[in-house]
This record gives sequence, C-alpha cells and structure tokens, in this order.
Amino acid sequence: MSLPRIHAVDGTFELFRAEYSKRPRKITKIEGRDLDVTASVGLVSSLLTLLSDASEKVTHLVYAFDNPIRSFRNDLFAGYKDDTGVPEGLRAQFDLVERVVRALGICVVSMSEYEADDALGTLARFFAPHEVRLLSPDKDFAQCLEGERVVTVDRIRKRVSTQAEFLKERGYSPTLVPDFLALTGDPQDGIPGLPGFGEKTAATLLGAFDGLDAIPDAPAKWPASVRGREKLACVLATRREDARLYRRLATLVTDVPLGLTLTDLEVPNHVPEAFVAVAKELGSSELRDRPSKILREGRVR
Repeated sequence: MSLPRIHAVDGTFELFRAEYSKRPRKITKIEGRDLDVTASVGLVSSLLTLLSDASEKVTHLVYAFDNPIRSFRNDLFAGYKDDTGVPEGLRAQFDLVERVVRALGICVVSMSEYEADDALGTLARFFAPHEVRLLSPDKDFAQCLEGERVVTVDRIRKRVSTQAEFLKERGYSPTLVPDFLALTGDPQDGIPGLPGFGEKTAATLLGAFDGLDAIPDAPAKWPASVRGREKLACVLATRREDARLYRRLATLVTDVPLGLTLTDLEVPNHVPEAFVAVAKELGSSELRDRPSKILREGRVR
C-alpha cells in the first residue's frame, strides 16, 4: 500500500492572493461591525477547488499562516518584512481565516516566532518518506526540493518543480537558494542582497563553487564569464558577513516543534457543523453549498 502524500499550503500567500483577486467584495457584519471578508471567502473557495482537483487527490492537508507577519528574523535584521503596509481590512482577517479553515476540519498551523515558510519546510523534512507537495510559487521553497519526494506546486501557473528540474534550469543546487538570495536579495522579504550581484552572476558563481563561503576573494579564480568580477569580488570580500546574515534570513528552519501527526492532517469526508455555522456567519452561500459536494465519502480519498 502506497504512503499517502501530504499537501502543505502557504496560507498567507493564498490570503493575499484572494485579497487582490478580481472577486466581488464581500462585506458582512461580524461581532457587531462590518468586515470585508473577501480574502477569507476567496481563500476557502480556493481550498475547496484544491480538494476537488482530481489530479492532486488531496487526503492529507495543512495550511500554514503568518500571524502576525513577524518572526525571529526581525530581531536579526531591522529591514526584514513585517506587517507594515498590510491593509487594515486584510490584517483584520488573519484570525478569522484561520478559524474558518479549522472549522472545515483542515489542519492549521499559526506561526508567530517562526514563519509559515518554516512550518512548510519542517513538514517536508518531518514527514519523510511521504511525498510532500509544497503549494506556493515562492522561490524560497526550492531549497526544500528532494528528488521527486518533495516538490513545489505553483497552482497559478500549473507547474510542478522537482530537484532535477531546478538544477537543470538554474545550474546550481536548490540547497543553495539561501546563498543565491543572499547575493541577489529578495525585496519581497526585505533582504537587500549585495550591490551589483544579479541573478545570472549569482547563478554562475554558485554553479562553480559550493556555496557563498566557497566563493574565493580573488577575482582571478572566478569564472571568466562573470562581468565586472574585480569589482564584485571586492564587494563580496568586504561584505561577506552581511551576505552570511542575509543567507540566514533566507534559510528555512526545518525543525519547528509543530507536534503534528499524519492523523492530524487527514481531510474530513463530511462537512463539520462548525463550518456550516461559520459559513452562515460570513453570509456566503458559496461556502455553505460547495463543501457538501466535495467532502463526501470517497470524493477525496
């Protein structure tokens, strides 16, 4: 009997994607105040679409959320991403969307000291030898790729990436993604990188040397194809410690104490009463009616 595969979703990304989609705005009264619940309804709608996807055959599922968008990395580097700039209406849904997903019977991990990315990285490592599918287009997750056991799934572009495909396309090991981001930076996460280091240069260096620490200070030892290598080598030599910090920021923690078992991740085969109640609270007929057509015996198993 084959082992069940695990689907792990970057819930924070999905929430933001739903917020900025072209869905009609959904306003409802919760706890005595009007609240825009568009993002929450959109995320759960996307979740239900995933459950009904015959190609994915989801039986074990977990959603990870950043709540708040802050972690130990903010203590390491002041410029790292946080809640700054998040619309108040969206921020007000962080607790709500977790409650809605849990009400559907789906496992939720809510991260504060660590990030949702760390939770997914931990799941990929902890649940070996199960196949783990990390559902997010975020390039950070490439560092978790492992053969065909751990893959990333970009639902927007309908693309599945494996370790071998990454190496063939990028020319360096996916384990060196943190080194790559240390050099090029990652504006989305607030990692500045080193001046002058573009993606092509970083990929060439990491394809030639086994990581940031192995790149020599002497430019003569760099591949001749690197343009401006004298200047770039000087930058790296003087700012190597900065790059090491950036690498740490980009490296996923894979031993977060989540305390989850395979049973915790099982998708229910019925609609929990709690979800019926929360769908009514949100005033969404879409969420009220769709689950019964999906979470029935045999549909997702």
